[in-house]
Formats: sequence, C-alpha cells, structure tokens
Amino acid sequence: MKLMIINGPNLNLLGKREPEVYGNTTFEEYFKKLKQKFPEVELEYFQSNIEGELIQKIQEVGFDYGGIILNAAAYTHTSVGIGDAIKAVTTPVIEVHISNTHQREEYRHVSYISPVAKGVILGFGLQSYDLAIQSFLG
Repeated sequence: MKLMIINGPNLNLLGKREPEVYGNTTFEEYFKKLKQKFPEVELEYFQSNIEGELIQKIQEVGFDYGGIILNAAAYTHTSVGIGDAIKAVTTPVIEVHISNTHQREEYRHVSYISPVAKGVILGFGLQSYDLAIQSFLG
C-alpha cells in the first residue's frame, strides 16, 4: 500500500516549536521511525507552509495512492480550498492532529476537512500518524 503524509504550515518546526504541545522530535526523525515500524507500507512525506502547494499535492496523489494522511495544521480551520480538493479526489483522507484541537482555542474546534475526510484522529501526539496508518491497514 502506498500512503502519502501531507503536513501543513509550521509543522516543519516540530522539535523546536512549542515543545509542551508538540514534543521535541522533528517530523523527519519521526518519519524514519514510521518507515521502520511499517515496512510493508510505501510511505511518502510532503510538507509545505503554502496552501496552494498542499492542494496541488492532494490533487497529484489523490487518484493513485491508497490513502492520504493530512495534517493541514492551521489551514484545517480556514481552508475551504483544501476541503474542496479532498472532495475532488478518490483517495481516502484521514485528518490528523498532534494535539487535541478541542482542548485549545475555540477557532480550532472548526474543521473544513472533517466533513470530507474518511476519519479524524487527534490528540495522541505524533502517534496520531501511527493510528492513521493502522486505519488504512485494517
């Protein structure tokens, strides 16, 4: 199975940014562990701080991959365009968040992705990505 992990804005700062919320591990370090943990899965990873690039990547892989694991970060709460891109493709998308967004600011309680995602996983730290991969494996 081929899965694409797509991370949105500021997730390139994991390991440095708000370690009390996001931890001390960079996503690159964690991605290496994911590849070791799931050798049967062809995992790819893309990160951008630019909304249009995230939409472009969803469109690029959204008809050929077994699944997309998407942490759109702040764009989750603002981007109708990302939600529309998910609706336009056939590849199922799992929305993930490292923190429990419902325990945070009120504006983080709204997602433009959840209504069009196959599922939502949040609040389990980086393990949210593990859970998303497992959901695709059945």
